[in-house]
Amino acid sequence: MYLHHVAAYLPEAVVTNAHFTRLNGLADEWIVERTGIQERRKAAPSENANTMAVAATRAVLAAAPAFAPGSVDLIVVGTYTPHDTIFTAAHAVQRDLGVNEIPTVSISSACSSLLNAVEIVEGYFAMGKATRAVVVVSEHNTAYNNEEDTMAGHLWGDGAAALLISKDRIGPDDLHIAQVITGGAAPVGKADEAVTLKPVEKGIVMPFGRDVFQQACLYMARVTQTLLDQHHLAAADLTYLIPHQANLRISKNVVKQLGLDPAQAVSNIERLGNTGCAGAAIGLAEIWDTLKAGNKIIITVFGGGYSYGAMLLEK
Repeated sequence: MYLHHVAAYLPEAVVTNAHFTRLNGLADEWIVERTGIQERRKAAPSENANTMAVAATRAVLAAAPAFAPGSVDLIVVGTYTPHDTIFTAAHAVQRDLGVNEIPTVSISSACSSLLNAVEIVEGYFAMGKATRAVVVVSEHNTAYNNEEDTMAGHLWGDGAAALLISKDRIGPDDLHIAQVITGGAAPVGKADEAVTLKPVEKGIVMPFGRDVFQQACLYMARVTQTLLDQHHLAAADLTYLIPHQANLRISKNVVKQLGLDPAQAVSNIERLGNTGCAGAAIGLAEIWDTLKAGNKIIITVFGGGYSYGAMLLEK
């Protein structure tokens, strides 16, 4: 299958580290040293996971006239920060497109939902139930985040991205989705309590950040190396590695384990914070116009719970 185009949507409001210094005394240098984050985006009061998903979908379709909205026969949206658990972000995208009676799926697999969504599309395509899909990842972290939480309150940002995926090639600039690998690691470490979001309690909390760090470094490097090995690729053959944008230190650790040149790694966490399952897709949108024939890209992700995955894209 093929990735025809990708586009992102980011809220306008920017929240710098100075906000958290005023709020709870966390120094800018302390936040940057531990996370790499300098600023993040925050959705407006009128925005939510549904509206951002719709905005990202409109943006990607506007940039890809060969992918007519009426040809969409599958919608899959990932988010762990829903605006509505019944009229989901997937339904909001479908309603905005005006395409009726097609499979419309919402999923949540924490920050790895992007690749789980792509894998769902792969299954629908294989069964002959769809040929053109819209995949959207949208996170409204600030709707759930407790900014006064000095452990994790400064990590989160809002944003969304949308991908157009087809069973067959549409245009010469399409990326071939060579392989997707996903997995769950819920029996490992403190997966059941390291990162949680219980809306009726405290919102997003991360009491065991060290465990998340260790498992993310382990699994993101391992699944990426698996993809490289299965396709007989060396680290130097990659044009870009796009890691989940959770922590700059995690990304640097994964890059070091794989023996990559740091210049091969795509990073937006400095500007956007942790945008959950949207982060890597936003990163892909940011480099889209730089891609050339022969380029190879791996997206690698890790989410609370725990879940992980990697996807190889070839130009």
